[in-house]
Amino acid sequence: MYCVCGVTRNWNGLNGGGLGMSNFSDELTSPVAEAKGVETSVLSGTGIYIPWLQKQMDMVVTGGKKKKDFAQTTSACLALIQEALLKHQWQKAAEYMHSYFQTLEDTDTNKRQAAPEIIWRLGSEILYYHPKSNLETFGTFADRMKNIGVMNYLKISLQHALYLLHHGMLEDANRNLSQAETWRYGEKSSSQEILINLIQAYKGLLQYYTWSKQKMELYKLDEDDYAYSTATQNMLSQSWKTSVNLSALIKIPGVWDPFVKSYVEMLEFHGDHDGAREILTNYAYDEKFPTNPNAHIYLYSFLKREKAPREKLISVLKILYQIVPSHQLMLEFHKILKSSDKEEHRKLGLEVLFAILDFSGCTKNITAWRYLAKYLKETLMGHHLAWVQEEWNSRKSWWPNFHFSYFWAKSDWMEDKALACEKALVAGILLGKGCRYFRYVSKQGHQVLRKKIKQMNKSVKRYSIVNPGL
Repeated sequence: MYCVCGVTRNWNGLNGGGLGMSNFSDELTSPVAEAKGVETSVLSGTGIYIPWLQKQMDMVVTGGKKKKDFAQTTSACLALIQEALLKHQWQKAAEYMHSYFQTLEDTDTNKRQAAPEIIWRLGSEILYYHPKSNLETFGTFADRMKNIGVMNYLKISLQHALYLLHHGMLEDANRNLSQAETWRYGEKSSSQEILINLIQAYKGLLQYYTWSKQKMELYKLDEDDYAYSTATQNMLSQSWKTSVNLSALIKIPGVWDPFVKSYVEMLEFHGDHDGAREILTNYAYDEKFPTNPNAHIYLYSFLKREKAPREKLISVLKILYQIVPSHQLMLEFHKILKSSDKEEHRKLGLEVLFAILDFSGCTKNITAWRYLAKYLKETLMGHHLAWVQEEWNSRKSWWPNFHFSYFWAKSDWMEDKALACEKALVAGILLGKGCRYFRYVSKQGHQVLRKKIKQMNKSVKRYSIVNPGL
């Protein structure tokens, strides 16, 4: 059987000035006036203010609890805590939480074993947001829960370390992770191994942070300060050598984006470009790893820095296009394809622009519309009407309402006239001069944009794919 006293005493010790192990409810769980219309509240035997839970609490008689009553009470208490959390009522949640600790003594083995993790998750959420919480309170609660929920030791240690990192306590976080790294309970299970890998990875990130700070200091040095420069470079090298945690982790199949970025930066800085390329290539192409657009973004950025051949850049971005066709890099991808000597690449360049604008989040992207308007003219001037028709045929049933309605013409003109002009040109080329969007914009007598609208009319007359003269 678990001992609840230490946990509840710890919970009760929270106050505005720090942690008191014996004086609990005075600050955190002091009575709060309820709004009118709510059932009268009663103080429980422990002095905790528990509105309209008292009816359930009265069913539990010390020394002669009925299992059913106990289960109903803890279940009701849990529901009230969850409701308070959803409504961000941290004070109320703390009041209910005090009573919920009794679930650690549940006679149901499964519920009793699950209780520590539930209490940790609920309690840490409350302590994270409660206005009277502080670092010491959170730390003491975490330490107590590690001892009670031994199977959750690693999870709690990791979350505690992240909490410390959030508050800038880097040394404390590193110490916490180091203790967890060497912790073992029984035979090493697969779940323990994963958590230990994560703990080691975050230690690696802390090492990277130290390394990054030292690197920035190095950049600030005067060139004449040779002694200090040498010392800092030696420190950088030492930090680099201790980053084995990251190296080992990113070989395990998974999504390790921040760790990969950090490790590659360190590899590049220390001149190991081949190592960086290998890491990024494996991360992007190894079939054991889950599909991850960021893996291809990192590889592309690296190859671009390395001034890799265009074919290599295209091959990487082509995969990213298949995964996320609306990604902001697709505009850059279009420019690369457009400048290629291969016809298949130039054709793909048109497809990429249409695909970007298929997504509602891109409908106001003036750059995409400008690129499409310009490239439609270039494509038609190059006698590739079939390319345009191929892309348009699959969209002509829904693009007119999606992009080129009278409503959007008025809305776009009011919000962004330059955008409206680019869209009107595309609409005119694809739908002809009778398109409602094109007609609305072309009839606007805007003084500044008069010349642009005139050119737009000429372009539509010349290039529209519904024009029999083409």
